[in-house]
Amino acid sequence: MAHNFAINENVLHQLQGPQGRAVVKERSIYTIVTCLPIESDGRPRYRIKSKTENVERVVTEEQISRLD
Repeated sequence: MAHNFAINENVLHQLQGPQGRAVVKERSIYTIVTCLPIESDGRPRYRIKSKTENVERVVTEEQISRLD
């Protein structure tokens, strides 16, 4: 499986609550910093950086979506 997002692309990130439950909060805009190697479970991972806070996260592809 290939990465579907590119470095420097802006994406929306949906925060995850305890045990994967969605948190009721607006999605935040992040920028893809780097594409990480695909792990053994086959899911592409990315390092993303918040546009509004000084926060970086590592996320799987299903946790982010394109800006509309």
